[in-house]
Amino acid sequence: MATVMKRKGYGQVEPNHLSGIVTGQIYAQLPAATTKTVTNGVTTYGGIKQLEQGQFAKYDYAAGKVNFNGEGEFMLVYNEEKLYDERKQSHKDFVYKVEDFTDEQMFPRLIKTNIGDIFTTNTIAVENTSDTASVGTVSLAVGDKLQPDTADGFLKKATGENLTGMVWKVVKETTMPDGQPGVKIQRVQ
Repeated sequence: MATVMKRKGYGQVEPNHLSGIVTGQIYAQLPAATTKTVTNGVTTYGGIKQLEQGQFAKYDYAAGKVNFNGEGEFMLVYNEEKLYDERKQSHKDFVYKVEDFTDEQMFPRLIKTNIGDIFTTNTIAVENTSDTASVGTVSLAVGDKLQPDTADGFLKKATGENLTGMVWKVVKETTMPDGQPGVKIQRVQ
């Protein structure tokens, strides 16, 4: 049986066993690599424009930025949820967007993961643009392998026998707290 990972709203994470939280391997002092351009009074952003819970990014200390393609290991984006609008109080409503910060700099919280870590998520393959839009149609089953994409940090299905780098395995098909489809994944490499 396979779960179709279609979600409404932003990505969610339910931390089942994240050793980095206990060991203090939490990194939150570098800003996300974002660029700002103003043309004819219109502001546009490039680089990392938003970060959803469950995405992966790199803490590139030499560059002084959080990015997707720097050196080092991918770390889990797991920001503290702060929802100030009483109409939006669900996990699916939370995202870091660069335009929401007064200084236009996001300082995401990244958690180092280790082999054996487990969490439940619906943040697979694609970013969302709002807390009401539906995205994604990836089908996942127990045993599927996932790896962070170096272009956007989202977990994507991995193919092949000899995978290198970080690998996550789907260990259970489940639901998120709000009833949307989700998968429990374990880091195996």
